Amino acid sequence: MTYALKRFEGYGVLITGAARGIGAATARRLAAEGARVLITDIDVEAAEKTAEDVPGADFTGCDVSDRAQVEAAAAYAAERFGTLDVLVNNAFSCAKDAPRIEDEPDGTWQRDLDICLTGAFRCARAAMPYLESSGRGAIVNIGSVNAEVGLDGHSYSAAKAGLASFTRTLAGDAGPRGVRVNQINPGTIRTRGWEGQDRGLADLGRKLYPLGRVGEPEDVAAAVAFLASRDASWITGTTLRVDGGLLAVNNAFGLVLAEAKAGQEG
Repeated sequence: MTYALKRFEGYGVLITGAARGIGAATARRLAAEGARVLITDIDVEAAEKTAEDVPGADFTGCDVSDRAQVEAAAAYAAERFGTLDVLVNNAFSCAKDAPRIEDEPDGTWQRDLDICLTGAFRCARAAMPYLESSGRGAIVNIGSVNAEVGLDGHSYSAAKAGLASFTRTLAGDAGPRGVRVNQINPGTIRTRGWEGQDRGLADLGRKLYPLGRVGEPEDVAAAVAFLASRDASWITGTTLRVDGGLLAVNNAFGLVLAEAKAGQEG
């Protein structure tokens, strides 16, 4: 797809967890608007394959739990492109809850926080000097609606809630340095974890989402493009829901209520 807007001409962008899903869609969107993108991921082969399909993109392996790898990726992006203007923290880990909280191991909790929250901190710390030097720096953190409402995933949800708080505090620190920091909280997005479940996704969209469908990676990528661009030059420290109205309207309650009324009438 081509875009009339070219908001990222001359920009250098680093995206974590970008081999697939939201990260890959974001790489394609920003590149289509003129950016040069460094696609990073722990799956180096997948990152390379994605980069081959994104004009002007490069790739490198990066485990956001490793400070040295994070700092190397930020330095490489700045050197490769001559500038680093945008950081998109998209890498994540999402462990399945144990049946009971007392069965949860420490490692599961620590892994999700280390990737989703501390990983974003490591990336922001490494990228900040380059973002400040660019004069138009922006960080976009990819959170989740799990940060705002009780859903599955104790460690994942806690990490994303912490990320929202970090987004706000970092915005206060980075603002005087000319760097904006925002977060996007997506709802259910059609990514690799949902492969082969099209019918289930369709039912989920119809029953829970006011807009009648689940999200696509491109929906989130479009929001990233806005928040990273100068169109959002007076927006920082905010969290933008990209959730099809999930948290605004309780469709599930409405369905249960309708069924209850139908039962009474019957």
